[in-house]
Amino acid sequence: MSASVRPPNILVIGTGDTKSDELLFMAEIIGKAGGLPVMIDVSVLGDPPYQPDYSKHDVASAAAATIQEIIDSGDENTAMALMAAGASNLVHRLHDAGQVDGMIVLGGSMGTDLALDAAAVLPLGVPKFIVSTIAYSHLVPPERIAPDLMMILWAGGLYGLNPICRSVLSQACGAVVGAAKVGIKPDNERPLIGMTSLGSSCLKYMKYLKPALEKRGYDVAVFHATGMGGRAYEAIAAQKGFAAVFDLCIQEVTNHHHGSVVTSGPDRMENAGRAGIPQIVAPGAVDMVDLQAWQALPPGLAGRPYHAHNRLLGSVTISPDGRRDVARIIGRRLEAASAPVAFILPTGGIQEWDQSGEPLHDPDALDVFLDEMRRAVPPAVQYEETEAHINAPEFADRALAVFDKWVAEGVVPRGKA
Repeated sequence: MSASVRPPNILVIGTGDTKSDELLFMAEIIGKAGGLPVMIDVSVLGDPPYQPDYSKHDVASAAAATIQEIIDSGDENTAMALMAAGASNLVHRLHDAGQVDGMIVLGGSMGTDLALDAAAVLPLGVPKFIVSTIAYSHLVPPERIAPDLMMILWAGGLYGLNPICRSVLSQACGAVVGAAKVGIKPDNERPLIGMTSLGSSCLKYMKYLKPALEKRGYDVAVFHATGMGGRAYEAIAAQKGFAAVFDLCIQEVTNHHHGSVVTSGPDRMENAGRAGIPQIVAPGAVDMVDLQAWQALPPGLAGRPYHAHNRLLGSVTISPDGRRDVARIIGRRLEAASAPVAFILPTGGIQEWDQSGEPLHDPDALDVFLDEMRRAVPPAVQYEETEAHINAPEFADRALAVFDKWVAEGVVPRGKA
């Protein structure tokens, strides 16, 4: 029976020994909204005043341990890490058995730590909601956030129910049940191509590439490479969710190297290669660092050419030496790939604002990068060079030529009309 004709199963995860009032309230709201709450208790020391569907002993067993072994593991950090492993394994098993239509987790920093692991094992399209005292905080590293994770601040609810807490919890429960009822999960009717970009004002190739690939029988998902977009791209690549990728904006590598908060984590450019997905790569926008526009530039970048994109985001160019460093990092990431890789170097420029008359125009620094990048591309990588700017149709044509050759050779599966 499908989720459309039965109440959706919603996992409700939390420490029932300390948050029983909140969790029982959530179960009640989920039931009233038309869902079926499935209670998973991740308590360690105590027991909830209700019978969960899956007890702390079930969670511990899923981590190949007993509760006593978890208690004796060291401290609250090691104990909760083991419970997180058990909860993730249990959630994964339940999903594989077709028993999960959505998940909601309640917690402070400890519960959020566990919740991030549990959400990461559920594929894109399964609603996952975290009610957290640290929602959207910089304490949460972007690489741990599932691509379609939803969060809401657990405002005023650290200890017990009150009108504010009830409002927040009811919104969250309504959201996860509604998403489970009406959400459309991704289908696999046509091969999916992953593509990275940085908005049409900076990089424009997707305007040419997306319709051309769709005409060839592929679905195309374009990820906005502003930290979280790259994280979503990497997470799907790690799950082998793409038939091939056009990773043409790898600026998040530069961001991470320079300590920017606009990062998708240390494994950017690694997961597609590790998963054996064919990659067409280009150095879109790697000559600049994205930073918060509402803060002063860090000392190492102050005085460099700067472009204010909006009140949230600004871009500053990196030095010639910084560009050499980034080229070497890119080369090392390319070398680790386990499937065919083509690297396209557009010598006419790598982002809109590096052209003559634009605020980030620096032809000498671009030449330094191009020179280093030519040396950094590993021998096993197919190297392509074009005099075109990355935003020119000729660049897109070169990328399509590589792709079409791979399709003809069977490297990439053929599209479906």
